[in-house]
Order: sequence, then C-alpha cells, then structure tokens
Amino acid sequence: MTTADAWSETPATALLVLSDGSIIEGQGLGATGQAVGEICFNTAMTGYQEILTDPSYSGQIITFTFPHIGNVGTNDEDIETVNMAADSGIRGVVLAAPITDPANYRAAKHLDAWLKSRNMIGICGVDTRALTALIREKGVPNGVIAHAPDGRFDVESLKTAAANWPGLVGMDLAKDASTTQSHPWSQTTWRWDEGYGETEGSTYKVVAIDFGIKRNILRLLTDAGCDVTVVPATATASDVLAHEPDGVFLSNGPGDPAATGKYSVDMIRGVLDKGVPTFGICLGHQMLALALGGDTIKMHQGHHGANHPVFDHTTGKVEITSMNHGFAVDANSLPENVEQTHVSLFDGSNCGLAMKDKPVFSVQYHPEASPGPRDSHYLFKRFTDLMQAGRPA
Repeated sequence: MTTADAWSETPATALLVLSDGSIIEGQGLGATGQAVGEICFNTAMTGYQEILTDPSYSGQIITFTFPHIGNVGTNDEDIETVNMAADSGIRGVVLAAPITDPANYRAAKHLDAWLKSRNMIGICGVDTRALTALIREKGVPNGVIAHAPDGRFDVESLKTAAANWPGLVGMDLAKDASTTQSHPWSQTTWRWDEGYGETEGSTYKVVAIDFGIKRNILRLLTDAGCDVTVVPATATASDVLAHEPDGVFLSNGPGDPAATGKYSVDMIRGVLDKGVPTFGICLGHQMLALALGGDTIKMHQGHHGANHPVFDHTTGKVEITSMNHGFAVDANSLPENVEQTHVSLFDGSNCGLAMKDKPVFSVQYHPEASPGPRDSHYLFKRFTDLMQAGRPA
C-alpha cells in the first residue's frame, strides 16, 4: 500500500505498521511517540471530536474515510468522556488530508494542538480508501501508529509490536473507561445561544452503569425527566438497588463484552430479577444479552459511522443511526423470552432486543448521537414510559 500522491515526495514523519508487516508512510500530527491498537474505519462526515472522545473507541486507531477532518476545529463543549480531562483510550487517528485551519465560530483550538494536548498520535497523507478497502476485505488488523518529527523509526521494533499485540478479544477495557465513584448528573442538552443547561426537576430516579458512558446519553436521560446517578462498571446489584431506582441504564463502552461480563452479568441479572425497567445501549446491549443467556461475537470489520440504516420491527420504520462497535449480539443465541427488535439493513446483524415478560430492552446503536436527524430519540421516551407503567396506580 502506498501513501497519498500529495505526500509521495515528502519524507515520512509518521508510520502506520500493520500486524502483517505492511508499512504505510505519512506525515505526523498531534503527539509524538508510538501506540498500538486495532485499526478501524469510520464513515461519518461530521462529529470527529465526538468520535475522538468516545470511550467506546478505547484501544483503537481510527481511520476517517471523510477527507476533511479538523476543518471546524475543536472546543471544550463537544467532549464525550464524562471526565473531560481523561484520556479517552483512543490510540491514534489516520487522515487522508492534512488538517486545515479551523473555520467555525465555535472553534477554540486547532485539531493538531488538541491532539497534542490529549497525547493522541495522528498521521495524514494516507490513502484511506485503500486502507478501508483492505479492512473490508481482510477484517480489522492490529497495528502501530508512530510519529517522529525527525523521520527516524525502529521499523523492526514497530513490526514486532504490531504482530504481538493480542487484540481486543478477551480484553476488558470498560473498567478503565468507567468512573471510579458514584456521582449525580444534572446537565441537559445543548441549545442554540444558550449552551448546556441544568435540570429544573425530575420525575424518574435512574441509575446509569458507566462502562464508558457518553455525556450526551446522560443529557438526554436528564432531558427525559430522569434524576441520574452514575455508578462504576464494577457496581454490584446491591449497590445499584440501594438507590431504589425507577430504572437502570446500561451504557456504551469499549472492549470485549464477554470479558466485562465476567463481573457485570451478575449485577445485571440481580437488577432484572427485581423487575426494574432496564435500557441498554451498545456495550450495555451486548452485556444485557449475555445476562439473558445469549452470546456475543467479534465482527469482521465492525460498524463505525453515522449512516447506518436500522429497521425497527416494533414500529415498522427505518432509522438512520450512528454506530460504533466491533462486537455484536448473536441473534440466534437469544432465548425464547427475548425478541429481536432491531436489525441492521447493511448486514442483517442484531441491533436491538426486548424481553417479552419484563420491561427490559436495548439497542446496539447510539440514539443520542443524532447523525443529522433525531430518528432514535424516541427510545428515551420508551424508557420513561416503562418506568411510568411500573409505578403503583
């Protein structure tokens, strides 16, 4: 594989070394050094700062298929990690074109400076179409991204690091992405000329299990009338139920759900046994399936982007959704008391489930991400409706 033609005569200051020994040259961005991870591609045309701060991408090197990344700059409002100062766990970013100066009224910092401040390594001048085609054909590879301004690299060492990295299968990353202690959440969604607000009252008490939760999920729960308490991924059923919640939310997050499930499945089952209305997203969806007796599988290339059509069997409608996952629920493994509610129209993979005998449901995609339309915001009302129905008459 070669770099983009625009950089063919420029000495490389960054390398992307794949686990099969392939070397892709380019120009370095952001932090210097090297990092190893799984290389995926994202097809979204907007929202790169949201993507680069989504803890669900922990352990991954993100290739953007859209060429103009960085043109609206960065700011302090569009960060999705709950701890805004924390490293999102993303290992690096791969771009086709160099970053241009920002041209947006909300821009506070150039993307290159922002990458440096978050210790994130970048490379540009890469033929991202060819890299994406390789991933689609052969599956997600592991690799090392390295940036050295002097252009000096220990290539053999980089090849060894890429080849020896074990990959995401069996890796529990949610524990690192999660909060370490319980805390309340009261911020509401962003409004034009107002920014973010604070809740002025709530109807439902919700405990949100933080496996790497995104801030905008919490904001939409608050908008829906929820008094939200965020608890760590390692919380037990007793910890959760001690809050006497009207509902429990299982968040998105990174890594292999089977690995995180070793300590979270018992907690989820304890909540379900009490009949508490439960809503899961992304990793939360996968671990809910595990708690119900289902299985999860590693996907060939995963789903990463903001243009994924999903069919909702409960409404008969198609939603355009935002997705970010490399594992999926095996629909054939779901027990008889669980129905498949949503399915991907790209590949037929499972994108939602619901229990037939309890107020429990989940989706694989990100309804809070709003990839242009707000097709999926109804899911938060579905959650509050279940909590309302569960209250004494």
